[in-house]
Amino acid sequence: MIKKLGAFALVGASAVVLAGCAGNGTDAAAEPETGDLTVWVVGTDTPQTARDYLKETFESENDGWTLTIEEKTWADVSDTYTAALSSNDSPDVVEVGNTQALGFADAGLFLDISDIQEELGGDDLLPGLVEAGTYDGALYAAPYYAGGRIVFYTPQIVGDTLPATLDEYVAKGKELKTDTVSGIYAPGKDWYNALPYVWAHGGEIAVQDGDMWDAQFSSPESLEGLEQLQDVYLNASVAPVDGNERLGNIAFCNGEVGFLSSPAWAAGNITGAWPWGDEAAGEEVSQGCPDTYGKDLAAFALPGLEEGTTAPIFAGGSNIAVATKSDAQGKAKEALKIMLSEDYQKLLAEQGLTPGYVPASSSLPDTDIAKAQAAALANSKFTPTSPNWAEVEAAQIIPDALVKIAEGGDVKAIAEELDTQIEAILNK
Repeated sequence: MIKKLGAFALVGASAVVLAGCAGNGTDAAAEPETGDLTVWVVGTDTPQTARDYLKETFESENDGWTLTIEEKTWADVSDTYTAALSSNDSPDVVEVGNTQALGFADAGLFLDISDIQEELGGDDLLPGLVEAGTYDGALYAAPYYAGGRIVFYTPQIVGDTLPATLDEYVAKGKELKTDTVSGIYAPGKDWYNALPYVWAHGGEIAVQDGDMWDAQFSSPESLEGLEQLQDVYLNASVAPVDGNERLGNIAFCNGEVGFLSSPAWAAGNITGAWPWGDEAAGEEVSQGCPDTYGKDLAAFALPGLEEGTTAPIFAGGSNIAVATKSDAQGKAKEALKIMLSEDYQKLLAEQGLTPGYVPASSSLPDTDIAKAQAAALANSKFTPTSPNWAEVEAAQIIPDALVKIAEGGDVKAIAEELDTQIEAILNK
């Protein structure tokens, strides 16, 4: 079968050919006996306890080697990973979003790690993330962690009566809105939290018909969801129209949010368990609000159209991979084994992240918030499983379309244009 080069095949055919020659590492140059292994993690999700465990365990088990962890941003994954992974100074192990793994694998930038899949956990690996990291029947990116978005609130603002349906949720958000308070915090570029409105009404992002993809944002079902979302933007939210979800937790702690849909681990940001915000990027850093709006923090799964149901949410998460151009692929695999070990994965679970190694789920907190996440993830969906999907994300066409909707634009015309853009990328 002839493979189409996807989103990340911008590095030129020569890089891909070189990547292919490295293959499973059998044709690669002999690895050095000592050195420093570089691991890239994204954002603050990987707790310090896990970072320390990885470094200490790897260095104790590999004489003459050190391990350096570098923290990247999600923007880096789209903007700089391709160049870095194609260079002769490539990192060795990298974290990527579960929707991005196929694009890197398709471009030849990730190593086939099927040979160690059983050692990494085999059938005990989270199935959805195994699927996200599998390309042409081979595993290229192992499950790292998963997370689902739930709706946070404080009774101090919302009261004790909760919405039982999606329509009631929107109505309550509109009721709570003031000039300074978002009843529902909905910044225009937050596409992850926009998708449930589309999915709840029976819409889709895109469906595959043979070898072609048919984008669906302009379908009657999707338009119902987008029109309801526009109602939220215009009448339930005062979040920045061109903003993203990054600062929602800070707004919550300022008493400026009724309902905040955010990953379950964000509870720690609000309650003060760990700070939130990138000071180096000029962002305000929040220490949480354990004594005010975080002291009675509660959460529920976003309700569906019918009472007793939940709206489908985006199944978020991360995969972890070995770079094809790593000059220490063997050591990189050893680091990967540590990151998928039960002891390491339990450290992620303690943080509220659903571990990629399922048996470590026993360490998830026994809290109402964890139960809300479990209920939300039980009705979750994924983005189109195309290696070109990462290019859709990198092009920012969905957030750009949502900003136009948030500004009051013609929903049908915006959706039709978006469908055309998505199909142009997916059907390359």
